[in-house]
Amino acid sequence: MAEQREVVIARWPGPGPVTEGGPAGLLAAYHLATEAEKGAPVGAAAGLPGRYRAEVLDPRAAFAGDVVLVASSGETAVGCVVVTAADGERSEVKRLWTDPAFRGRRVASGLIEAALAHCAERGVGWVRLSVWDWRAGAIALYERLGFTVTEPWDERDRLVCMERTV
Repeated sequence: MAEQREVVIARWPGPGPVTEGGPAGLLAAYHLATEAEKGAPVGAAAGLPGRYRAEVLDPRAAFAGDVVLVASSGETAVGCVVVTAADGERSEVKRLWTDPAFRGRRVASGLIEAALAHCAERGVGWVRLSVWDWRAGAIALYERLGFTVTEPWDERDRLVCMERTV
């Protein structure tokens, strides 16, 4: 049986060693998968729409003011989530992604729990997110973690908006 390393979640960039790939590789995988699911596959990050390409090329600049949490196994980044800076008493979580090889190991739920704890520490009262309706597993995860469907703030077709108190 292969050794399963502990998965650790930390704020990125952090004081420890830089994880291999960091959030850039995870964000690229997230956006490439999303574009393929939308029916507009692209072969590489260079083919992503500009807004998403910018996140992959320079996550530090793209998420300046936000918090990026990265799950690592050893020195390899295996999951990430972005927590936006609070807008009043509300933050948003986005870009939740887990390397497919690490799914089923509570990486995604650990990232969301860490995001909620971060929000609670900062006095944020509500957290919201949006998810494509075809991502049934993600929706089920969010519901298990207390998120409920709410009125949409983003009118893109097939996008489900959810929120919960912290």
